[in-house]
This record gives sequence, C-alpha cells and structure tokens, in this order.
Amino acid sequence: MKKTVWTFGLIGGAVMAAFMIATLPFANAFDEHSLIVGYAGIVAGFLLAYFGVRSYRDNVLGGTIGFGRAFGAGLLIATIASLCYVATWEIMYFKFMPDFMDKYAAHEVAKARASGASDAEVAARQAEMQKFAVMYKNPVYNAALTFMEPLPMALLITLISAGVLSRRKKEDAGGDVMAGAAPA
Repeated sequence: MKKTVWTFGLIGGAVMAAFMIATLPFANAFDEHSLIVGYAGIVAGFLLAYFGVRSYRDNVLGGTIGFGRAFGAGLLIATIASLCYVATWEIMYFKFMPDFMDKYAAHEVAKARASGASDAEVAARQAEMQKFAVMYKNPVYNAALTFMEPLPMALLITLISAGVLSRRKKEDAGGDVMAGAAPA
C-alpha cells in the first residue's frame, strides 16, 4: 500500500501545486473566478485518491477492498497531496508574496466599505484583518490554515471514492468465493 499511496499522493500534490503556481500571476484578483480555479486544482489533485484506491484494489488486493480500507488509503493519498499543497503555499507566500495578507486585508476592508458598512463596522473589520495578518506570518499557523483549506474536499472525494470502489468477496452458487460487488 505504501508505494500506491505515495505515488498517487505525490502526483495529486504535484497537480495541486501546478494549479497554484499557474495562478500566481492572478493572486491578487480576490474574486470568485480565482476561487473557482483554485478549487478546480484541489479537486483535480484529489481525484488521484480515486485512481489510487482503484489501483490499490485492482493491482494489490486482487479486485476487492472494503469501505474502511478504501477510505484509509484514499485519506492517506489526500493527506500527502494536501501536504504538497501546503509546502507549495508556504514557499510561494514567504518567498514570493510576503505582502499577500496585507493586500487581502485591504481588499476585505474595501469590500466592507463598498457594501455600505458603517465606519465602526469597517474599523472592526480592519482590526480583525490586521490581527489575522499578524497571525498569518507565523509559518505554523499559516500551514495549519492552509492544510484546512482543502480538507473538506479531501474528505468528500475520499468518501465518494471509497463508496464507489469498495467491493467485498461474495460466494457463487457453488459455494466458491468470487470477487465482486457486495450483494444487494
């Protein structure tokens, strides 16, 4: 299982990292389009969990895998891919975009003003964003938040993959055990 998990996890992480690096020129867009492209990269990377579990089931386990084992393998693949995503962000943020949070905070304050928020609400939002920007400069805090960003998608895709790919051995009419889908 180690080889399958590492192979598909690193490929998934490379896909996610490539999407992140490709969108670097648009990092200051802060709009729905950048969110869509970002999450498309995350989904594309986590699809490798599906292919990894399928490969593990078919090539290592002889065509059968239980839900728990499929979920575990998929979760390991997604975790490795997520760690690659975090490592890429840490390098991009601290080496190439150290002013990202300042620009993001200014964008959020401007958005609050544009939405008609009162001066007190704008000031509160600005103070909140400044506090967040200070905490975000801590690499451990930064990494933890970045790891949590793709986590819901990782869990969802892993659950779906495990459900779709799980197969138990079943007996045929003669009492022999055969690989196949669980009986209905």
